[in-house]
Amino acid sequence: MFSLLRKSSRSPKKPPPPTVRSIDVAGKILSLTIRQNARATRMTLRIEPGGRSLKMTIPQGLPEREVNAFLDRHQGWLMTKLARFSGESALEHGGSILIRGIAHRIERTGKLRGLTEAVTIDDEQVLRVSGAEEHLGRRIVDFLKKEARKDLERLVATHARTVGRKVKSLSLKDTRSRWGSCSADGALSFSWRIVMAPPRVIDYLAAHEVAHLREMNHGPDFWDLCEDLCPAMDDAKRWLKRNGTMLHAIDFD
Repeated sequence: MFSLLRKSSRSPKKPPPPTVRSIDVAGKILSLTIRQNARATRMTLRIEPGGRSLKMTIPQGLPEREVNAFLDRHQGWLMTKLARFSGESALEHGGSILIRGIAHRIERTGKLRGLTEAVTIDDEQVLRVSGAEEHLGRRIVDFLKKEARKDLERLVATHARTVGRKVKSLSLKDTRSRWGSCSADGALSFSWRIVMAPPRVIDYLAAHEVAHLREMNHGPDFWDLCEDLCPAMDDAKRWLKRNGTMLHAIDFD
């Protein structure tokens, strides 16, 4: 994130609705959402998970020329950050996909029917995928969802017993803004992409949401409970901070 300090207005008015425009970064067209904030004292620019769009928050009433100048000055920063996503989002035969933190080579079997399965061939981890080439991404997603549900249902059940709480339901989604959520009535939701992370990270996410069954906040008691459930919490949080965006960058379409 880049920011530029600016003095705030003494009598802020209600900000207008966000505006959406396109921005060209080294030939890549991205959607840019600009939101004015009456309390903002600086401009902030964020790359959304997956590197497909940008969000910008600006002080209310900031002239458009200042916004454009800010974007022009940080083209280099955007190019550098977005370069991390190039070549990492496409899936193809011979490429690789992470499963529980381990890179698996993608191998199309050439058969129209058959299971998608992770196997070891000559000490190499391989994900064998059947079906037509145009269905490769969908087949991999189906496999990852199945594996994510298997891991999360087991981990959630274990942690729920520990805290003495019941889980109403467990659902999988492809959320970009958060990895998981817990409703007041005990419904848990997770991003299935977490199954690409190492086991300790999957365990942390399960522990995090289960801890909310007792502590519906992020106060000290919540974090103490979360660490009790997952002693590797700090390490898992660091891994997600460093690598989480890259998991969102993978395009399965």
